[in-house]
Amino acid sequence: MNDDVRNIVLGLVAAGISAALGWIARTYLWNRKLRRKQAFFGLPENAESLLVVNRDPATAEPAVHRFDVFALLELSALIKDCGAHIQVVTQDAAHQGFGERTEFCVGGPGSNRRMVAHMAAMLPGVRVNVDPEPGPDRGAFRIGADLYRMEPGVTEYVLLARLTAGERRETRPVFLFCGQRAITNQAATRYLARNHERLARKYGSGSFVLLLKVVNSQAYGPDVVELVADVTKPAQSPLPAPETAETPPKALKGPKKSHRAD
Repeated sequence: MNDDVRNIVLGLVAAGISAALGWIARTYLWNRKLRRKQAFFGLPENAESLLVVNRDPATAEPAVHRFDVFALLELSALIKDCGAHIQVVTQDAAHQGFGERTEFCVGGPGSNRRMVAHMAAMLPGVRVNVDPEPGPDRGAFRIGADLYRMEPGVTEYVLLARLTAGERRETRPVFLFCGQRAITNQAATRYLARNHERLARKYGSGSFVLLLKVVNSQAYGPDVVELVADVTKPAQSPLPAPETAETPPKALKGPKKSHRAD
């Protein structure tokens, strides 16, 4: 074997080794990224998950708003990426506890009974105005001492939460997407899909409650979303008791004097 042939063979061997090492490195990084994603969502391979569907409160018939359908599709893609399975149930048919399976619950308390139960159990510091009558506080969020009103199509809010019950390692999380309008629910699911890696680095497997603002949805749809604040602490703390004005003590009245003329 002359020098030229030997150099060619050595070059091919080196290229093969480099390609194999590159493939192994990419596979390792991809698997590590997938494991982190599965851990954050509580969805190991072949795990079961629950997708709770709300109803459209604007219709008398059982129906789902189209923006909520888009939100469910985005969540389904996330679940499938983790290699998990999905069970879809309606908000009035989810009669089971939480923590055994990862749950994704979509819709505010006005359209989702399951959301009402979760908020009462795990978010005592949050109140949502579900009054159907028009008014400035319709759909408003009260979180602790702060009030967040919506301006439909211009400024709207949504809560994105990852909550766990108990300290058991195998406890599965509940993800809540509680928006003032259906389009904000989709905005929250899209925000989660885009930012789950950053959220996993920051919060790990712990709980969090984020208040998001959807900006100018009438022009930009669910795409322009801003993080307003991490409201985990006030959302999980009981609401402060309303202040009552102190009434001054009544003046003691003496016996009536007689003004009888002599």
